Amino acid sequence: MSGTVEAKLAALGITIPAATAPAANYVPTVISGNHLWISGQISVADGKFLVGKLIGEADIDGGRAAARQCAINIIAQIKAALGDLDRVKRVVKLVGFVNSAPDFTDQPKVINGASDLLVEVFGEAGRHARSAVGVAALPFNVSVEIEAVVEFA
Repeated sequence: MSGTVEAKLAALGITIPAATAPAANYVPTVISGNHLWISGQISVADGKFLVGKLIGEADIDGGRAAARQCAINIIAQIKAALGDLDRVKRVVKLVGFVNSAPDFTDQPKVINGASDLLVEVFGEAGRHARSAVGVAALPFNVSVEIEAVVEFA
């Protein structure tokens, strides 16, 4: 039987994909004490990259969707590392990177796509500290990359 978090995901119609393997010389997660450090998860769904530089107001919804997918990929890494999503005590921190044109300044609105989902899935334990940073480019020209720190029991 699914745990509480998995039941919530099912109710939201979210299927957690298999955790992706690293694209370079790093590991996807590191456990240190009771914290899980999750390497940057890019905006990829079903093997397809969600790409493009965010350039204006019209791109915010697409960027939010890309950030939401990053959060789903973060959850996949949590499940792979811990085996049980109900072990999450707290999402401690997110660092979000947005592939941004020089005049794009709505990075926080974009990263809300991930933050909102994590709160929806984990409740108060999903509330976290966060940074939202605009960058000139991201791997594979993806729109968003997000790394996370999670406390677990």
